[in-house]
Amino acid sequence: MTHCVEEAGEAAVLARITQALGTVLGDCVLDPGAVTMETRFVEDLDLESIDLIVLTGELHAVYGDRVDFPGYFASLELSEIADLQVGHLVRHVVESLR
Repeated sequence: MTHCVEEAGEAAVLARITQALGTVLGDCVLDPGAVTMETRFVEDLDLESIDLIVLTGELHAVYGDRVDFPGYFASLELSEIADLQVGHLVRHVVESLR
């Protein structure tokens, strides 16, 4: 699977993650611009661990094995996951695609 350079930029990855969050949150409609690099998954979006698993499944469908989501989350402490910002995940995806 090949990805164009545009797909590896932070803005494009942020848009993909926001789109995936819309799927995960289902009936909760996200306002345009509501998800930023500083948005916290747990504190701001009220995601639970199962939601993060579903989110990474959605993102795996987009990025495939080029981005190791399970490895990324396994490398984090529980307190880091609880305070994880969207920007952290965006940067991980961008770095993985380089």
